[in-house]
Amino acid sequence: MIEARHLRVLRAVATTGSFSAAARELGCTQPAVSQQMKALESSAGTPLLIRTGREMRLTQAGEALVRHASGILAGLTAAEEEVAAIAGLRAGRVRLVSFPSGSSTLVPTALAALRAAHPGTRVSLVDAEPPRSVEMLRDGDCDVALAFRYDTAGAESEWADLVVRPLLVDRLVGLVPDGHRLAEAGKVAIGDLAEESWIAGCPRCRRQLVEVCESAGFTPRIDFATDDYPAVIGLVGAGLGVAVLPELALESVRPKGARLVTVEPSVHREIVALTLPDLAHVPAVSATLSQLTLAASR
Repeated sequence: MIEARHLRVLRAVATTGSFSAAARELGCTQPAVSQQMKALESSAGTPLLIRTGREMRLTQAGEALVRHASGILAGLTAAEEEVAAIAGLRAGRVRLVSFPSGSSTLVPTALAALRAAHPGTRVSLVDAEPPRSVEMLRDGDCDVALAFRYDTAGAESEWADLVVRPLLVDRLVGLVPDGHRLAEAGKVAIGDLAEESWIAGCPRCRRQLVEVCESAGFTPRIDFATDDYPAVIGLVGAGLGVAVLPELALESVRPKGARLVTVEPSVHREIVALTLPDLAHVPAVSATLSQLTLAASR
């Protein structure tokens, strides 16, 4: 294997014309130059220099290697600079995927702080709900996934192969139309809404709604289902049904024509940032995780 340090010595010898001059240029001893040239010739499997008295000239193989050495060493220097920039957060790229209510609340704060602290780091954002977002992470289509899970049995093993950064616990609240019989109740048992028309959210949230309702002794009649939380709120506000949705989804949307109520039993979902174990050590990814954590704590 030809080493970069040996190429630097060869280039210095070719430029200066002697081992002693090359040693002075490189700041080392003449025996060290001689030793490294022997190692390079051994790696190349052929002589690279012809020594005639005090004169020294390159063989054909030596000329070829010197010709390539400049490009190789320049490319290596450029690579070292680029890696140093990434490691120092002067450059870098992070591909982030998030569910919509996270994209509209946690992500903007985190990315604004990341850009202010590390303007050379670029972040791209794509919306996807779990489990699709987690599949994208495992498939290498993103570097960080903002996801959530409900406090159900078996949830811990779902992400056992990933680095899990807990961010916050998000409570689910009820939403009923203004003028609804329970609009002023404050706290509402989920069973009191058994006869209502329901508006459900994403597939994972929809499944959780059905489980909670069935544990209360009824199956909800879901007339509308949409991943768009503003649409859920709009449908409730228009008097078309009731809904249970995360508080995080209400941070960026003002409910019109609808009233929030506390639903019992209480249901929560855990919001987390996920990445792969190897990616967790990449400076730009680590900085993104830190900023998401700070955004969730505000």
